[in-house]
Amino acid sequence: MQDLHDDHERYRKQSMQLTLTDIFEARRAIAGRVVRTPLLPSRFMTEQTGQPFFLKMETMQPTGAFKLRGATNAARNAPEGTTTLTCCSTGNHGRGVAYAARELGLNAVICMSSLVPQTKLDGIRALGAETRIVGNSQDDALAECRKLGQATGVFEISPFDDPYVIAGQGTIGLEILEDVPNLDTLLVPLSGGGLAAGVALAAKSINPQVRVVGLTMDRGAAMKTSIDAGRPVEVPEVASLADSLGGGIGLDNRLSFAMCRDLLDEIILVTEGEIYRAMQALYYEDSHVAEGACVVGIAAILAGKLTAPEGPVATIITGRNVDMVQFTKVMTGQDVMLGDYLLEGKPYGA
Repeated sequence: MQDLHDDHERYRKQSMQLTLTDIFEARRAIAGRVVRTPLLPSRFMTEQTGQPFFLKMETMQPTGAFKLRGATNAARNAPEGTTTLTCCSTGNHGRGVAYAARELGLNAVICMSSLVPQTKLDGIRALGAETRIVGNSQDDALAECRKLGQATGVFEISPFDDPYVIAGQGTIGLEILEDVPNLDTLLVPLSGGGLAAGVALAAKSINPQVRVVGLTMDRGAAMKTSIDAGRPVEVPEVASLADSLGGGIGLDNRLSFAMCRDLLDEIILVTEGEIYRAMQALYYEDSHVAEGACVVGIAAILAGKLTAPEGPVATIITGRNVDMVQFTKVMTGQDVMLGDYLLEGKPYGA
C-alpha cells in the first residue's frame, strides 16, 4: 500500500496556502451532496442592531450541522485505496464524516471524549459508524484518532486543520456574499477555526471590507488563547452550552491557527449566561431550535459586546443537534448543570 501512503503525504502537504479557487472547487465537489441552505431575515435581531440581520440556516443540512460540507469535500478527496475514514469530534464533524463515509461506501470510526452529548453519539451510530469514547477532552480523542490513522487504508479527517475541510466550510461564505453582496459584518462561531478560516477567506477574497468576527465561549477558548499567546497552546476543556465549540486546536496546527490570526478582525468571548439568553431569544423570537454554539454571535450583540454594525449583518446557525432535555431546561428558565458548574436559569424576558 505504498501508493496510499504517498497519496496521504501529498494530501497533507498540499494547499498550505488556500485561495478562493479552492473554495470554488469545494463547491463543485459537494454540489448535490449538501444543501445550499437558506439565509433567513431575523426581525428581532434587525431591531436589536438597526441593520438588516440574517441567519444562515446550516441546521437544514441532512446531518443537522454545517460540518457536512467540509467532511464531504475531504472524503471525496481521500487518497486512493482508503477503506475507512476516522476523525476526532465533539459530535457534528463525526456525524458529517459518518454520513460522507456511508455515501461513499466506506467504513467510519469516530473518536470522541466523554463530554460529547448522548444525542450526538446516537446520531453518529445511526449512520452506521463505530464510535470510540476516549478520555475527557478532544485532545484525548485526537490521540486515539491519530493511532487509527496509521493503519493501512485508514484516512484521518481533521475537524478543522485540513485544507479540504476548510475549503468546504468556506462555501458558506460564498453563499452568504452571493445573497447579501453589501454585507457589513459576518459573525462566525469559533472553535478549532476550520469554519472561521474558510468563511473569512471566502468573504474577504470577495469583499476585503467585510468585517469578520469570531465568537466563542469565555471558558476553554482555545483559539483566542492561542492567538493571544502567539502560538497554539493547550486549554482545559470544560462542559458548556456551546459544547460544539469545545476542544483544542492542536499544538501542531498547520492551517486554521494562522488563517484565523490573519483573517479575523476580532474575537469576542461570551459567557454561559449570555449563551443561555441568546438560545432563548433565537427560539422565542425566531422559532428556531439550535445548539448553544450557534448563538454566540447573537449573544455578543444582546450583551452589547459588538461594535455597532454599519450595514447588513449575518451569522451562521451552525447546528441543531442539541440535547433536548437541556434545551427544554433553558427554554423554561431552569438551572442547568455544566459539569460541576451550576448555571442559574431565568425565564425569557424576566
